[in-house]
Amino acid sequence: MPRYRHPALIVADGWTDYELLATGDGMKKERWGRHVLVRPDPQALWPRPGPDWGDYDAFYQRSREGGGRWETRTALPDTWTVGWRTLTFRIRPTDFKHTGLFP
Repeated sequence: MPRYRHPALIVADGWTDYELLATGDGMKKERWGRHVLVRPDPQALWPRPGPDWGDYDAFYQRSREGGGRWETRTALPDTWTVGWRTLTFRIRPTDFKHTGLFP
């Protein structure tokens, strides 16, 4: 009988274009290249680190009807690219809070 082998854990470390900056109160603040976004994360159950989210380019506001919208402090391009090792990814903030990449 073949012996079961656990799959290898692949860790996406070594990012220079992505950084998790802060989390808490159901939100997270991330740097995607040169743009900083604050958006919902239901797994961030602990209190946030301060009274506000500080500097950011865009903040995702949920709608009571579902979905939501990005409120921007700085004009964002429709898309931009970030890299990881030899790969390049296109980032596009959507109307449902995602960016298209899940590091």
